[in-house]
Amino acid sequence: MVTAALLAPAAARSASAAPAYDLVVRHGKVIDGTGKPAFAADVAIKDGKIAAVGDVPAGSAAAELDAAGLAVAPGFIDVHTHVDDDILKFPAGENFVRDGVTTIVSGNCGGSVSDVGSFFERMRAKGAGLDVATLYGHNTVLRAVKGDRKGVLTPAQLEKARGLVRKAMADGAVGLSTGLIYNPGQFSPTEEIVELAKVAGEAGGLYATHMRSEGSSVVAAIDEALRVGREGKLRVEISHFKLPTEAAKKLGGPDVTLAKVRAARDGGQDVWLDQYPYTASSTTISTLLPDTFLEAGVANAQKRLADPAGYAEALTGMLDYHAKKLGRTSFAYVAIASSRGYPQYNGMNVPQVARAMAAAAAAKNNGGELLAAAPTGSPPASGPAAAAGAEPDMEAQCRAILDLFKAGSVQCVFHSMDEGGVEHIMASPLVAVASDSGLREFGVGVPHPRGYGTNSRVLGRYARERKLFTVEEAVRKMTSLPAATFRFADRGRVAVGLVADLTLFDPATVEDKATFDKPHQYPVGIPTVIVQGVPVLKDGKLTGALPGKPVLGPGVGKAAADAR
Repeated sequence: MVTAALLAPAAARSASAAPAYDLVVRHGKVIDGTGKPAFAADVAIKDGKIAAVGDVPAGSAAAELDAAGLAVAPGFIDVHTHVDDDILKFPAGENFVRDGVTTIVSGNCGGSVSDVGSFFERMRAKGAGLDVATLYGHNTVLRAVKGDRKGVLTPAQLEKARGLVRKAMADGAVGLSTGLIYNPGQFSPTEEIVELAKVAGEAGGLYATHMRSEGSSVVAAIDEALRVGREGKLRVEISHFKLPTEAAKKLGGPDVTLAKVRAARDGGQDVWLDQYPYTASSTTISTLLPDTFLEAGVANAQKRLADPAGYAEALTGMLDYHAKKLGRTSFAYVAIASSRGYPQYNGMNVPQVARAMAAAAAAKNNGGELLAAAPTGSPPASGPAAAAGAEPDMEAQCRAILDLFKAGSVQCVFHSMDEGGVEHIMASPLVAVASDSGLREFGVGVPHPRGYGTNSRVLGRYARERKLFTVEEAVRKMTSLPAATFRFADRGRVAVGLVADLTLFDPATVEDKATFDKPHQYPVGIPTVIVQGVPVLKDGKLTGALPGKPVLGPGVGKAAADAR
């Protein structure tokens, strides 16, 4: 693999002459982010901005970086992350930086920091290894005004909610996000969402949505997202656009959903998409529980499971929905990424967990050592799955899910898509690359590999190997496309005057290494990453620099103008 080396200042420069540039990246092939073919050029940086692209005279910079054999691209922009306050605990953002990311958008799927202004103040004081923007979460707003429960906002609550969104936009949020399969937003009527979206739209923000359905009801969910955009008068970003295999069979394939978006754009609506390049999703185990059981909030639902009557109600609801209505016979497609109450089950799928729980309960009943029995208070299991070692039936699997949920937060990986569908969506020029990941603690849990290898996977597997598109088009999907969607006018291309966020990678060797079985592996082929003109990754090693800055939304300028 070719690596980039920081060279000593050119000896030809006079000791008394001030250098014209802080840093020059030489001998690389520039992929400028527009999709155009790569070209040979030097890139000069001054005061955190790109100052020149072309032939830069020798000795004109304080330092030089040799990028021979490497592509010099704009820093990758990941518009769908779940970082939030974690950037204050892990400011280097290592799993993102090593995948070439220099700007992230957090606050997705309806959950965000509660005080955007305070968050950015703390980030400025702490520093970060990459630039950070944030959306403001619909569920964050709802919990602040009514709690984590079902219920239409009263006029007073709605006005308070509008005020929270207005303040967040003035503090720098780039838009409003929803997560309409999560509490309490899943119970919100469309009209209520529109009212909050209008506030974000007035400040120039967009509406980013994890839709109400990504399965068989996805067409109606797309219609709802488009309606919010039209009536709220703001741009729409549909998050992690996908179609599970079973839904694709019923609907006629992913082009049905893409066609809805194309038709909206042909009609003049500003709508965009993002996607992670994997056949599995990842979210909380609570999405498997009956909606009615969650109406009073997640914490309340966990408490109700301690009561045998509540447990029986939840179990019946799960069996009625999953086994009877959907005809599901197994949750083998669901793997445990991290369980607060049962970390020993991380990496297992639900049937394996059910089997392990049954074996532990049997050992306990036989006087053996208790290793991982189901929580006390759960009604006794019945049927053939109760026997240790037996193939667990749906009742046993539903019990395992309830027991995991009862013991604390559980993140899961859901294997529900096929490669053909992923590629079909990815090939659309409207689809940006995004990870849907948070910050990763190396070695902790068995998380989705997208937190380590999203961009390198697109470059290596889908551009170089599968030839789904050119490397230049892959870079466009990671840079100028998301920048245009979110109106980040100062980044996303290698051009004079833009922020000097650059990612250097080897097109011949860049590759993701993280897998579902062994996700804690960094990619290869991305040796150097520059943020705000400062190398944060050089020759494959973190430099310790934290030059990252907040990326503020347009509402900040509008609020200042309104105040004058």
